[in-house]
Order: sequence, then C-alpha cells, then structure tokens
Amino acid sequence: MTVLDGARERWVRTGGVELCVAELGGPHQPTIVLVHGYPDSKEVWSEVAARLADRFHVVLYDVRGHGRSTAPSPLRGGFTLEKLTDDFLAVADAVSPGRPVHLVGHDWGSVQSWEFVTVRRTEGRIASFTSMSGPSLDHFGHWINKRLRRPTPRRIGQLLGQGAKSWYVYLLHTPVLPELAWRGPLGKRWPGILRRVEKVPGGDYPTPSLPSDAAHGAWLYRDNVRPRLRRPRDDAYAHAPVQLVTPLGDAFLSERLYDELELWAPRLTRRTLPAKHWVPRTRPDRLADWITEFVTAVDSGRPEVAASGKHADRFGGQLVLVTGAGNGIGRATAFAFAEAGARVVAVDRDAEAAARTAELSRLIGARAAWAETVDVSDEQAMEKLAEKVAAEYGVVDILVNNAGIGMSGSFFDTTPEDWKKVLDVNLWGVIHGCRLFGRHMAERGQGGHIVNTASAAAFQPSRALPAYGTSKAAVLMLSECLRAELAGQGIGVTAVCPGLVNTNITSTAHFAGVDADEEKRRQRRTARLYGLRNYSPEKVAAAVLEAVVRNKAVVPVTPEARGAHLMSRFVPGALRRLARVKPPL
Repeated sequence: MTVLDGARERWVRTGGVELCVAELGGPHQPTIVLVHGYPDSKEVWSEVAARLADRFHVVLYDVRGHGRSTAPSPLRGGFTLEKLTDDFLAVADAVSPGRPVHLVGHDWGSVQSWEFVTVRRTEGRIASFTSMSGPSLDHFGHWINKRLRRPTPRRIGQLLGQGAKSWYVYLLHTPVLPELAWRGPLGKRWPGILRRVEKVPGGDYPTPSLPSDAAHGAWLYRDNVRPRLRRPRDDAYAHAPVQLVTPLGDAFLSERLYDELELWAPRLTRRTLPAKHWVPRTRPDRLADWITEFVTAVDSGRPEVAASGKHADRFGGQLVLVTGAGNGIGRATAFAFAEAGARVVAVDRDAEAAARTAELSRLIGARAAWAETVDVSDEQAMEKLAEKVAAEYGVVDILVNNAGIGMSGSFFDTTPEDWKKVLDVNLWGVIHGCRLFGRHMAERGQGGHIVNTASAAAFQPSRALPAYGTSKAAVLMLSECLRAELAGQGIGVTAVCPGLVNTNITSTAHFAGVDADEEKRRQRRTARLYGLRNYSPEKVAAAVLEAVVRNKAVVPVTPEARGAHLMSRFVPGALRRLARVKPPL
C-alpha cells in the first residue's frame, strides 16, 4: 500500500505518448501540479502530496518514459523541452480546464517547469511556480556566458565549483553506458545509496520502474542541455510568481546559480533549507507548509507576504517553541522568530507573561502564536506539554530551552535545597525539553534544531557562582554530547552563552547565606550593574537565529563572554586566577 493508492487515476494522451496522472483532494479546490525529477517517478512526491491533499486538488504525473507513462519512439528527440511543455499543457487542460494551476517542480521537474513558466504559450495557465533543485537551462546558460565573458577569480571559482558538481551530466551524455549502469548494478544499489548518502527514508519510493525510468531519462539531458546552454533564450522571464527553495547541502547544484534570479523572476520569494538534494522525501512537512503558504498568498493577491522578515527564507512557517518566553532573552527570541514569520509557542510558568508574548508575537509577524504555562522542572507537566504541542500544533522544528534562574553564594552557604532548585530548572528543564521535543524531531526524521541557553559561567569559574556555574557547564556539555548524537539525523544543537545581559534574572536571583534584606540589596545592586552594562536581550536573540542558520555549536554572545571563552581554551590558568576575586556585592 502506497500513499498514492487512494488517488484517482487517469490517462492523458499527447504527442504520441500516454501520461499516467494521479489526483488527490477535491477537484474544486486550487490545483497544484507536482512534477518529478531524474531518475524519479511521481511517487517521489507522495509524502508532500498527502500533506497537501486536505486543502488542494493535487495532481502528479509520470513524465513521458517514466513510471507508468509510455516512452516516445524513438527516444532520441522525444524529450525536448518543447514536447515536455506540450505534455504539461495537456495535463493542465485535463485536470483544470479554464483555471490556472500552481506548478511545483523538483530536479529535472523544476528544470522543465522553468520552461513552462517562461514561454508565452503557457501564459494564463500557471498561477505560481515553486522551484527546488533545478535551474532554468536558459538562466544557467546566461550565468555561464557572463562568467566566461568577464572572468574574475571569484567567477572562475564559481564556474569550476559548479562544473565539479555537474559530473553526472557529462556521464549521462555518453552513449549506452548510463543505460547499462541503471539496468544493471546501479539500479539495484540506488535505494541503498539514497538511504546512506541522502538520508532518504524507505517506503514506496523508489518504485520498481527505476531502472527503465533512469535509462529513458538520460535523454532529458541529451536532448536539451547542450543545445540550450549554447543558445540560451533571451526572453526567459517568468510570467508568474516564483518561490525558490534552495537546499543548502545540495551536492549537485551551487547556491550561486541563483544569485541574479530576480532579473528573470521579478516576483520572487526565496527559501533555504538545511538539507540535501532529495527534499521531497526528507523534508515533506516543510515543503508542504511553504507550498501552502505561497499558493494561499498568491491566490489572495499578495505573494509578497510569504517573503517578509530578514530570515523569512529560512524560518517562515516553522514551529518554534521557546521556554522562559515571558520576559528577557526568551521573549526577545520569540519575537525574533515571529518577525521571521515562524509559528511560535511561548512557554513560561507565568501564564500572563506567556500570553502577552504570544499576543505580541502575532502582531510582530508570527503566522500563529500560542501561550502555554508550565514549570520546566516538572517532568510530568513537561510530558503533557509535549503531547499537547505535538497533537495541536505539530512537531517542533526549533526548540529553545531558555528557562533558567540565577543563584549566587559560596559553596558552603548553598544548601541542598538551593542546589536542587537551580539544577531542577537550569539543567533538568533543559533535559526534559531535549528528551521530549527532541525525540519527536528524531522520530519525524526531517531534521530540526535545539538551542540550549547556557552561560559564560559554563566556562568561566567564579567563587560566587558554584551552583549556577555547575548547572550551566552541565548544559554546555549536554549540548555538545547531544550535538554529536543527533548530527546524523539532521538535527543541530547549539549552546548559547550570553554573558552579562540586561534582563530581570538579576532582580529575581537567589543569594545564598544572607537574610531577606541583604538579598534584596544584592539583587538591586546586581540589577544596576547589568543595567549599566546594558547589553540588550534582542542582541542575544539575533545571535540565536544566526546560530540556527549557521548550525553553530557554541555561541558566546557578549564581548566578555567571547573573551572568557577564548581564555578558557588558550589561557585557562588566567581564568582560574580571576575566579578567586571576590565580586563587589
């Protein structure tokens, strides 16, 4: 049983071939046509299609010579972009007569879809186009020519880099060899290669037709690549809004290919993914969200709403959960993700503060925002929260374990109750978050990111912070260990070490070994010192987003935190001597 077994099926005749077309969802809903690449069949889209079918009329078809569609005879000359355009128009007329369709292409499906969206005879038939891992051959040809006409070291490096990535294109132009390889050992080993190299999960893909699909599909390259790169069209301008999804780990295509795409696609929305080439299989949730958002925006007449915010290309629509979001760094981080168009779950033990953060997040730009109340040190409460979030909002894409408390005082003044309190919140709260939400990420198998708020105290010893420093050092080591364990599953882990930041943690910190009046005095004095330093939580939030984008391991934020981190690596003895200094409190 495959995801497409419940689809309605029809056959469309065009240009001497019969195309196998599958449909999901209601025919009166907006139509999305998914076009597969090489060496795939329409089943590469099965996971994405299933996620879109509740809201759209989803159409998948096997490109001529692939899957259950028949192949042209002869093969040579049967796969030109002109004939592929004929096929698309025939499918569009059959499944959505009189109404434009939203086009989505991957790999060679995207290459041919660029032809569809830039030729005049398709104007009015395409409402939008989402492209991933497949450039226009015309744009590629002009990109090459520009670098050859005006070579610079940087441009030559780009040419050589893409030339190395395109090694398979040269092989596909050789006679007979690709067919023999695909119908022989390569066809048998391909599923295993995808699992090992691309981390593609098993299931209904690839299909048993893979060897013949790949053998026929070699003619996609032979019929089109050299002729079009030699004489690229000068009028290859997109006549519909375009959404570009760029997998940052694509082994076959350089990001630089799209540097000047706005010249050819004026209504362009850019997205980036920390993923490899086969994103329809490894990131179906993210693609379905972005396709839904883009199609809905286009149909509403506002395609630009999908591209607002500095990091909207990366975080738009993602589900971000932030603990300790009621104030300080947590609230600023929630706002930063909201501005980038994420969906935000603001978690705090203060229900009113969490609700306020969620409310403001929606005003700032979050696609959606919710408030949840929980004490992160309460294991059962965290388990219930994780279950509720997964059931009502979905699997968290980015987890920010930020909730924490401050504690100061000498070791012998710090009671066992003090130790338990600070470790329960600062360490066990992080452990609960990583264990519960991180497990959901891992089980989904589509990557994600965990950010744990540690502190400069994690690597900067202090006679005044034995409990607090110990809890944060443990968070740092936990993050490093978890990063190693989850790297193979596409889940990044970052430990953020802010340093002296102007938040209310100082005014609520506990000072061990002193009476209530003295504790209040020290809280006020510490708050004043941090206020004079005046390093804002917003700067830490910006560092958090940048850390996720770049998948950084350890991020000391303030200048003093960066300095202490360097000293801990190169002159740890100096830090130990500084730790003996009694703080002026």
